[in-house]
Amino acid sequence: MAQIIEVGKFLVPLGGQAVELQQIEHAEGGMNMLRIRIREGKRFTIFDVDPLTAREWGVAMQRWADTQEQKTDE
Repeated sequence: MAQIIEVGKFLVPLGGQAVELQQIEHAEGGMNMLRIRIREGKRFTIFDVDPLTAREWGVAMQRWADTQEQKTDE
């Protein structure tokens, strides 16, 4: 059985979606995954991503956010 560890939880202010980030640790010793759960009303979208994909996604999001901060500082 997999162990689920909460990594983060937040609400998207403009859309009201509930986002949960969870680490999935497999008892069998498999690769740990990051589960991204997005709840929108009664609908759920769930992604399980590997560490490399999580890093690429995070870097791309950080790069985008940084460019937005620069625009607001002008």
